[in-house]
Amino acid sequence: MSIRTSRIRRGMKAKAIQRNSDRPRLVVYRSACNIYSQIVVGGENGDIVLVSCSTLDTELKSSLSGTKVEQSHQVGKLLGERAKAKKISDVAFDRSGYKYHGRVKALADGARAAGLNF
Repeated sequence: MSIRTSRIRRGMKAKAIQRNSDRPRLVVYRSACNIYSQIVVGGENGDIVLVSCSTLDTELKSSLSGTKVEQSHQVGKLLGERAKAKKISDVAFDRSGYKYHGRVKALADGARAAGLNF
């Protein structure tokens, strides 16, 4: 089994569990250079984005420094602060099949440090 198919399988299993949750999902997408995160809630006509943040955000771009792991932690903190401003405190963490390691873990730790529960 290739790495790509195993990641897709892990993602499908995780999504099946989280679709049944009544909490909004914190969705993570990781590219080679950037990391993106959104808090979405499922609607009848698709998902609705409540809060989003990435390393390309104008608020963060000027202050980002260090490794990609450190940048991911800062993205998680900003996402948590924006969620708190919209009175969102409990979310389900959707790592999109990525292993809970490195940048994904750093983003989750940053969001927890800002006060999100998952």
